[in-house]
Amino acid sequence: MNGALLGRNPMTSLSSARFSGFPQALGAYLIWGLFPLYFALLRAVSPIEIVAWRLLFTLPFCLVMIAVTRQGRELRAALGNPRLVGALALSGLLIGTNWLIYIAAVMHGHVLATSLGYYINPLVNVLAGTLFLRERLSRLQWLAAAIAAVGVALLARDALSTLWISMALALTFGGYGLIRKLAPVNSLPGLAVETTVLLPPALGLLIWQATSPQGLSMGSSIGLSLLLACAGVVTGLPLLLFASAARRLDFSLLGFLQFVAPTGLFLVGLFAFQERLEPVQLVCFLFIWTAIAVFCWDLLSRRKPSERPGKA
Repeated sequence: MNGALLGRNPMTSLSSARFSGFPQALGAYLIWGLFPLYFALLRAVSPIEIVAWRLLFTLPFCLVMIAVTRQGRELRAALGNPRLVGALALSGLLIGTNWLIYIAAVMHGHVLATSLGYYINPLVNVLAGTLFLRERLSRLQWLAAAIAAVGVALLARDALSTLWISMALALTFGGYGLIRKLAPVNSLPGLAVETTVLLPPALGLLIWQATSPQGLSMGSSIGLSLLLACAGVVTGLPLLLFASAARRLDFSLLGFLQFVAPTGLFLVGLFAFQERLEPVQLVCFLFIWTAIAVFCWDLLSRRKPSERPGKA
């Protein structure tokens, strides 16, 4: 299956991608773009505790979904493959680290920094796609990547205090997506294995948090406990959609679709959280939005006449 993926070209697979991976990717990115609104309700909770509960409550969600969809055989096969378990343990560690950095940044008022991180991520995907998956980009798509890189470089010069947040988010999520694309496992069993191998660290984090002066927030109030309990569904659903899309779409195309999520983060940070937009950030975002336009224009212009709207 992976061999077929390696030979595909994002310019020639746009039509099939629309029906096999595009809706899942769009759904995942839309949900992620609204995440700050959810985590804003958990400001009183330690980021470490939130990550731990996300892991613990995601596993039951996955197991229920596996039972409903009758994918128990796939889960047992995945757990019986040591190399696959090792790969999913690494992807789980990457996404767990990504969660921790993201939640801490949002709670400390750096939503725009998280937005930039997920704007940078497509550049990471493009680089990974060309280096590891032998995906080819057109000249215009390379131009789009270069324009976006200029914007990131401008921000790096004047926003060093929060740039590490953006870069860490981009690299950890890019690594997660690459592993999930290459791992020969469906999205649901794969997520179940990831959360299973991270269960001991999650329990350790909760024990550590319980012994800290702040203690555990779970159980302190009904509303807060319900919000933490919902973390499994809130976490699991977009990850399932993303993993499914990653198996179907070219990695470069998947990365550029991801601009939906940081655009949502940008708008939420600007209007809901009323963060101040620095001039250098605005210039950086303009470069990145220009890169998106160039990339999308190239994809649309390369479609066959029969694939264009109004054509049979």
